[in-house]
Amino acid sequence: MDTNYKKTTIACFTGYIVQAIVNNFVPLLFVMFQKSYNISLSKITALITINFIIQLVIDMLSAGFIDKIGYRASVIIAHILSAAGLVSLTFLPVLLPDAFLGIIISVIIYAIGGGLIEVLISPIMEACPTDNKEKAMSLLHSFYCWGHVGVVLITTVFFEIAGVGNWKILALAWAVIPVYNIFLFAKAPIFSLNTEGVQGLELKQLFSKKIFWILMLMMMCAGASEQAVSQWASTFAEQGLGVSKTFGDLAGPMAFAILMGTSRLLYGKYGHKLDLDRFMEYSIILCIISYLCISLAPVPVLSLAGCAICGFSVGILWPGTFSKGAVYIKGGGTVLFAMLALAGDLGCSSGPALAGAVSSCFNNNLHIGILAAIIFPVLLLTGLILSRKVSALH
Repeated sequence: MDTNYKKTTIACFTGYIVQAIVNNFVPLLFVMFQKSYNISLSKITALITINFIIQLVIDMLSAGFIDKIGYRASVIIAHILSAAGLVSLTFLPVLLPDAFLGIIISVIIYAIGGGLIEVLISPIMEACPTDNKEKAMSLLHSFYCWGHVGVVLITTVFFEIAGVGNWKILALAWAVIPVYNIFLFAKAPIFSLNTEGVQGLELKQLFSKKIFWILMLMMMCAGASEQAVSQWASTFAEQGLGVSKTFGDLAGPMAFAILMGTSRLLYGKYGHKLDLDRFMEYSIILCIISYLCISLAPVPVLSLAGCAICGFSVGILWPGTFSKGAVYIKGGGTVLFAMLALAGDLGCSSGPALAGAVSSCFNNNLHIGILAAIIFPVLLLTGLILSRKVSALH
């Protein structure tokens, strides 16, 4: 790899850490917001929905203006907004008459930044002259996992030492990372996916391709397979083991994120020796097994172990589908990556929603809810098989 592209690679890795910060730091402050600003739990919960909706809107709208103003300007704007959203959290709730309005404005600002980062970083990395695109993509996405782990650990330790009341100091500290990455992206070389004289495809052209819809199904199911378990892992730990919320977060979502990152890191290191299709196939089968373990294991500890195994199994699914999209649809460019991000985000919402809805129909039995959500890895395996057949015909 060109030595100059090390700057681009580092900036991309840091970009996913920034996304992990904006997605996972504020939820750790929900209880504090509720107590300090006297905000109802229903309003606090709405912040998650707002963040999700904003990122979906960005997925849908970003392709047009990104290609017009360029990748560099777009990714710098994304980081400016991410930093601005975190910083504004420290003063807007106090400055405005309604504290909740201040929080909402801050969430919207950093959600736009996070949505842009999600759409931009993968194609920027894909355009780098790396020797093995699949390895690079898997390693890239592992940094979101490490960012997630770091945010939870560092924030937890900070609150234990300095107290939750000093959260504004930590918010400003986290904002330093996107500011730092602005300077990295300002200097790093950035290529477009369409630099070889290939005109980027329009939405109408993408929609006419069968393989595109299969990839969209795979991406949605990848997000759903991941989040259906990740979002409920803490509850499993608390209910199954009877532990505290803090320990439940560490034993549930943290273990899930660590093993998911480990899976991506392993493929990032040894991917040149592995076949992506086979690795994804075995991972999906392991995912199905983990779902059965979570749902049907007679011992709570085994269900929790199933959650951890699920983290490892879903690691390659999201970045692997991105890589397959770049291979199967030449010239897809920004539009393709934006649509795949949209499908992935829809899956991240629909997976936990289905598990939760089915659980509530059976007296909040999460085991049955997760069992119902097994449809997502099953559909993903079907999509993987179909993608091979369709691509073989072209």
